Amino acid sequence: MITSVLVANRGEIARRVFRTARSLGLSTVAVYSTADAASPYVDEADAAVHLPGNAPGETYLRGELVIEAALRAGADTVHPGYGFLSENAGFAAAVIEAGLTWIGPPVDAISSMGSKIESKKLMAAAGVPVLAELTPAEVSEADLPVLVKASAGGGGRGMRVVSRLADLPGEIEAASAEALSAFGDGTVFCERYLPSGRHIEVQILADQHGTIWAVGERECSIQRRHQKVVEEAPSPLVERIPSMRPLLFDAARKAAAAISYVGAGTVEFLADEDGNFYFLEMNTRLQVEHPVTEETTGLDLVELQIAVADGARLPADPPPTVGHAIEVRLYAEDPQHDWQPQTGVLHKFQVDSSVRVDSGVESGSVVSPYYDSMLAKVIAYGPDRTAVARRLAGVLERATIHGVGTNRALLAWILRHPAFLAGDTDTAFFGTHGIGGSSGSEELSALAAALADAAGRGGPVGVPRGWRNVASQPQRKSYRVGETTYDVEYRLTRDGLVVAGNIQLVESSPDRVVLVVDGVRRVFEVAAYDGLVCVGPVNLIPVPRFVDPSRQVAAGSLVAPMPGTVIRVGAQVGEVVKQGQPLLWLEAMKMEHTIAAPADGVVGELNVEAGQQVEVGAVLAVVGEEA
Repeated sequence: MITSVLVANRGEIARRVFRTARSLGLSTVAVYSTADAASPYVDEADAAVHLPGNAPGETYLRGELVIEAALRAGADTVHPGYGFLSENAGFAAAVIEAGLTWIGPPVDAISSMGSKIESKKLMAAAGVPVLAELTPAEVSEADLPVLVKASAGGGGRGMRVVSRLADLPGEIEAASAEALSAFGDGTVFCERYLPSGRHIEVQILADQHGTIWAVGERECSIQRRHQKVVEEAPSPLVERIPSMRPLLFDAARKAAAAISYVGAGTVEFLADEDGNFYFLEMNTRLQVEHPVTEETTGLDLVELQIAVADGARLPADPPPTVGHAIEVRLYAEDPQHDWQPQTGVLHKFQVDSSVRVDSGVESGSVVSPYYDSMLAKVIAYGPDRTAVARRLAGVLERATIHGVGTNRALLAWILRHPAFLAGDTDTAFFGTHGIGGSSGSEELSALAAALADAAGRGGPVGVPRGWRNVASQPQRKSYRVGETTYDVEYRLTRDGLVVAGNIQLVESSPDRVVLVVDGVRRVFEVAAYDGLVCVGPVNLIPVPRFVDPSRQVAAGSLVAPMPGTVIRVGAQVGEVVKQGQPLLWLEAMKMEHTIAAPADGVVGELNVEAGQQVEVGAVLAVVGEEA
């Protein structure tokens, strides 16, 4: 009988499993890296064991340390969560060999799905529709475009779209290197690429006694860098073509039966607009997006995972799907600048309680560069898809998120987009509609920040801050949002605020500014932190009037845009390079970023090497003029 569960994971999924385990009367054990020592999930566990180090390779990917932690803390069961070791057959075998209960499928089932190449052969033999796999040598002009994929992993790692045959060797090399770094296996393959496909998946659950459930489908088509951003249940495509559903469920059950599956898993398909679908992969674990299935069925999938691992029988049939649920992934990233991860202190994090929030953070949490950039999953449920989307968009816009940039404006934009509301949500969504979303009026927010700052400074009682008896120059302050700098000029006189535009000041305090703009009253909530001012959803960085010379860098410097690890170096000192030529590859928060030459020239300095950890702002290399 299961009595104590160790979660071999971190953040949001650890908290999620702990929540159900506590409700079942089970004790809980966490493992944590040095960087995660102050994370909320650590304090929520009944016991916690430190894994020295920060990087996943030192900590959460060290299966022997995780098993040792379980034994030392008295846990009798291991839940792998998702990511890290969750689909590692060797780890599952070691857990069982140590005498612990494994909350997951049999080792052989994990192994059989661990290679996308071999899994497709198995699925084809079981009668599941598949896209033909191509070896790189087989690809011809007629096959283009193709998708290069890592055989051993997912999450968009080791994945490249190739439209020109000449680009294929280089993209295969890059995909293989990324796959080797992420999964320890550089094997890649190619398949025909459907640029506007729909990503449909079926949640399955199977017990040890032969019952296999297909627990509804989900659609996860809106993706960035082949990673999901918005997920929902049921699928808008399947709702439009209801004849798909029994075929999808039948294919998913065949896939599970073919490998004697036990536990929770997901069978993923790529579908076209006509309802044809093809097997992509099977995730032998709980999915990030499982809450939308829980919301529409009333099930607790983690509770069922634990029950199945403890030998329980499932009823003959799963409950029906009722209503609609949408989940968005709130990432610490900048969508407008190549999805660059954002790190730092999350000063305040508050989301309306009318929706479900599965979060790995809270106010005061530190967002580090070592792990995935997802802060939380925000899930709304209701009887009507359009109403759910609009409500979720409003909740996101009203959320208080201070300290790191996020994709919340993009998420709200997606949820209100006519194409999304119409159910037109294929994998080319961003390519078709662009990357939209605005955090609000940045220029007005900068003015509000300046006025709040002035209100917080000392002065005679009853005299406006910055007031001058004899008018001279206006007050000036500058704030930066991303790469844009806003210069604010204003004067406070006996007649009120003097500023460009039709703007009147109603009231100002250090944390609240009320303006009337073109006859419309607007309230700006302001929160100031060290080096940051948050005005509603807009994050502004105060620009000092005088630049510290020690912070200036030489022309042609390639500066790290975020903390991360250098994974590849593609040039050497003295090499002649062209503008836009990739010179370095930086990995941060499970994403790879290319650092390119800013202009034609010669590499004059190269200050890093592969495997080196760098901080934001570090000068990685310098490209000078050619002699």
